[in-house]
Amino acid sequence: MKQYNVGIIGATGMVGQRFATLLADHPWFNVTALAASARSAGKTYEEAAGNRWALAIPMPEKLKDMVIIDAADIEAVTKLVDFVFCAVDMKKEDIRALEEAYAKAECPVVSNNSAHRFTPDVPMIIPEINPQHLDVIESQRKRLGTKKGFVAVKSNCSLQSYVPAIHPLMDMGVTKVLACTYQAISGAGKTFERWPEMVDNLIPYIGGEEEKSEKEPLKIWGKVEDGVIKPAQEPSITSQCLRVPVSDGHTAAVFVSFDKKPDLNEILDRWANYSGEPQKLGLPSAPKQFLHYFTEPDRPQIKSERNLEGGMAVSVGRLREDTQYDIKFVCMSHNTLRGAAGGAVLLAELLAAKGYFD
Repeated sequence: MKQYNVGIIGATGMVGQRFATLLADHPWFNVTALAASARSAGKTYEEAAGNRWALAIPMPEKLKDMVIIDAADIEAVTKLVDFVFCAVDMKKEDIRALEEAYAKAECPVVSNNSAHRFTPDVPMIIPEINPQHLDVIESQRKRLGTKKGFVAVKSNCSLQSYVPAIHPLMDMGVTKVLACTYQAISGAGKTFERWPEMVDNLIPYIGGEEEKSEKEPLKIWGKVEDGVIKPAQEPSITSQCLRVPVSDGHTAAVFVSFDKKPDLNEILDRWANYSGEPQKLGLPSAPKQFLHYFTEPDRPQIKSERNLEGGMAVSVGRLREDTQYDIKFVCMSHNTLRGAAGGAVLLAELLAAKGYFD
């Protein structure tokens, strides 16, 4: 596979740090630029992020002495890279403007941010579920006036725990979904050291999260028509999102109704045999088995399952019939790997394999 030079915009934040660890030894992508806010610019990565390093694994040695570029200096970044990953902490309108400016400078953007998720011609991809939405990039390039530049985004981290388990069942006529998510503190970019009030605590509110959980799956399940992605009309989705005292890993309790109640064994069979484009293409970050089902009544658990297949697999358990809905089950995924940086790296691998960076 061709090698690509890549940049990380927002390299000092928690997701940016996760990008750094995933890309330091990536077989296709070579980190040649790190960018962050003006206050970090000119410092080495170690100087800028060292005392704020939030991950259990250490900062990659090869990146420690790389000098941070001001993310607003688009010319300085783009001359060093073929494309960039973006994980900045800014106002949504500022993120939208920054990502489009990179795209217009003919530098593709693979974004972890939510700012462009509802831009109609920006694909929001879970690579195993809707790779066909990459087709909309052609229309986006026409709007931006670019030959190479575009923006592609990954979905919200909490969706990655339950949408993958619902997707293989969609053609059985899914009508209603209730999803309650129990979300780790790293989803807020925090550790227990930085957020001591989360120890022995639960907060029943995460700003904006329920709206994302109810709307984003409909875009993922939508169709590309007339140069935009038209969201699906069904199923109807309702959710509650809670912050729980867990470092990494989002869990979801999921309830689903169908046109006609399916057989539980058929659901288990579909989960066991489901794979997507990343598995067919053998992408470097793709889990060999996308969905892992656990038969034990007390699984999946965060500590034993979150790092399954490099944190890129989705774990499912407790499938059974329900008295209000047709079925219920529990799902879990690693929120900063599958849900954030890892999902974006997998998306970039898909884009690379399909020639979008050339």
